[in-house]
Amino acid sequence: MKREEMMGRNTQNRKSILLTGCAGFIGSNFILYFLEKYSEYHIVNLDLLTYAGNLGNLNEIEDHDRYTFVNGDICDRELVESIFETHDIRGVIHFAAESHVDNSIKNPGVFIETNINGTFTLVDVAYKKWMNKPFEYKNGYELCRFHHISTDEVYGTLGDKGLFTEKTPYAPNSPYAASKAGSDMIIRSYYHTYGLNTIITNCSNNYGPRQHDEKLIPTIIRKALRNEKIPIYGDGKNIRDWLYVDDHCTGIDLAYHKGRIGEVYNIGGRNERDNNYIANKICEILDKLSPKDSGDSYIDQITFVEDRAGHDRRYAIDATKIEDELGWKAEENFESGIEKTIKWYLDKYNSIMDMS
Repeated sequence: MKREEMMGRNTQNRKSILLTGCAGFIGSNFILYFLEKYSEYHIVNLDLLTYAGNLGNLNEIEDHDRYTFVNGDICDRELVESIFETHDIRGVIHFAAESHVDNSIKNPGVFIETNINGTFTLVDVAYKKWMNKPFEYKNGYELCRFHHISTDEVYGTLGDKGLFTEKTPYAPNSPYAASKAGSDMIIRSYYHTYGLNTIITNCSNNYGPRQHDEKLIPTIIRKALRNEKIPIYGDGKNIRDWLYVDDHCTGIDLAYHKGRIGEVYNIGGRNERDNNYIANKICEILDKLSPKDSGDSYIDQITFVEDRAGHDRRYAIDATKIEDELGWKAEENFESGIEKTIKWYLDKYNSIMDMS
């Protein structure tokens, strides 16, 4: 939808909130969840539709009367200001980010521009729209909140033991992680300097439907089905805490509505798995759900490739704070979530292959 077309939706008697980057993986899952759960919100989705954005993720709501899509850049201040004015935005949940570590190594400038400058543009426009001056909200805007979605990668890497908590010092090791750390600090500063109602959530590795094909789990599934080599970095022993995307959505919902002003909440699945386990488990499930005519296992396609530069060894989140304060709990363990995920991608990739 072009900028001039975004005026046409009737948003009377509804509270408009701006969600950014929601043609992507986590955001698209969140919008579908959020629209179904809440009838009082009109959602404006601002997305630049880079390679990671796919409007096909949102086909089922494209004509929804409480949804407006705006194709544009979070760094475009004039556009962001017009959205705030046109829709009288009363909240922001900010997903938009360049997020692929490999791409950040090849082209870090894009990550600095989008993740840092874009976040600054959004939060500064929100501050000027909602507040008269530091610590003084405009009448009627007292409950407006800015929720920034971040990552556990800002904390750096862990040894064999220990967990990231909200008090873990930042130690980003990639240009992507550094850009996200910078954006977190911008949000923090608007809370401490201006009194803006902010929340930051730092999540562990998400997986589930609608993830971009370049990510680890979709890559393993796609390569397996195409009978291609399944590439695993280094020795495959890098460990991540895996969070099913629907569980992340419920955590964001709780933090946005019930989190304490100015706080940070870590959202993790308590599902530590290394990449070898991930690849072998996916192949094992594919052997059952989509066996090869030859009878061979997909595991035979796994191959090890040169490790990524600056590849952090282990991430793991302590989600105690959001569990205790807000009552959040991850419903999926990795084994239940990965089977749901594989079935979704089997439908996707099989339909693509049928069309080709």
